[in-house]
Amino acid sequence: MSLLLRNALLLDVASGEHTEGDLRCEDGRIVESGPGLKAPQDARVIDLRGAHVMPGLIDAHVHVTASTADLGSLPSMSPSYLAAHSARLMGQMLERGFTTVRDASGADYGLADAQAEGLIRGPRLLFCGKALSQTGGHGDLRGRGVNRQDDHPCCAGVGRVADGVDAVRVAARDELRKGAHHIKVMASGGVASPTDRIDSTQYSMDELRAIVEEAEAANRYVAAHAYTAKAVNRALEAGVRSVEHGNLIDDSSVELFLRKDAFLVPTLVTYWALKEEGMAFGLPEASWRKVDEVLEAGFAALERAASAGVRLVYGSDLLGGMHRHQSEELRLRARVQSPLEVLRAATVNAAELVGMAGSIGTLAVGAHADLLVLEGDPTRDIGALAEPKNLRYVVQGGEVVSTSA
Repeated sequence: MSLLLRNALLLDVASGEHTEGDLRCEDGRIVESGPGLKAPQDARVIDLRGAHVMPGLIDAHVHVTASTADLGSLPSMSPSYLAAHSARLMGQMLERGFTTVRDASGADYGLADAQAEGLIRGPRLLFCGKALSQTGGHGDLRGRGVNRQDDHPCCAGVGRVADGVDAVRVAARDELRKGAHHIKVMASGGVASPTDRIDSTQYSMDELRAIVEEAEAANRYVAAHAYTAKAVNRALEAGVRSVEHGNLIDDSSVELFLRKDAFLVPTLVTYWALKEEGMAFGLPEASWRKVDEVLEAGFAALERAASAGVRLVYGSDLLGGMHRHQSEELRLRARVQSPLEVLRAATVNAAELVGMAGSIGTLAVGAHADLLVLEGDPTRDIGALAEPKNLRYVVQGGEVVSTSA
């Protein structure tokens, strides 16, 4: 399959520069770029007449199995029923321009394989399986009156409970055995969990280091859910590669991010959505009341990290019917960062985090032919990208998979 895009304004996200020219894709990869390219005999040729072309977006914090904000109800659902919901959510993500997503717990190799084989329509899926949680931690979604913890691998859900160094090593090895691209660990309390406090720290340093050791032994990395500076700093000291959320970081956290060369994945849109709509989509009231603790702090944390040069990556973390707000994160970040900085978080920075620099998040020759054709210039107005109606074409693997043209 060959695709030739003529008369485009091609955006190099790393430099922020546009180049006028053509772009040719062959067998799922970008193979040529420049003026006046020759079209192969069987190529599909589209004259863009000066439209803007940029790499497909990468959302590094999604939950494609979160069909409801009541995450504790997921293990009771049929895995096949949940897979149908996931296929719908993934298809909608693709239509919004997200051609790769990193699932931050819940998705497994079955969904990733189904997408890769074309059985379901959606972004390339980088999965971690189930997040590791201590008893009573953010991934332990039992209410206080529930004693049984069902961790059967066929049960749906976002977390698995493991306590102690030996147990967390086994849990990490098990997720890696199933092909996890990264390991997710709950290093602090959270909004959706029923029995912990947001300001709690979770897992001992020995347990955190053991999880990191297992991931590194498999040439993988660890992403850590953490809010407060204390929880974030412990995770960074243990060697995690990315911190998810980080709403309550301080200057010591920023110094550690820089020293450890780690990434921060803020998820501002989910707190806004949870506050406005969370209970309507299944979030328990006790969890809804926690949202205020992190909502306003998120912007301050983003500004603190951005001004210091911390490597920032795009994440949304939406649940249930709130997934439709995925692109709103672009606008929220633009309150603090320039449009180009926001674009980099959702392309080149995210690609580097997931170990795919040069393969996704770029229009370079040799990269996967995942790209977007836009009506406007997203480096001037992020709304050109945040409004899905402005996406003239979504191209994935060299094929047009969505169009509004």
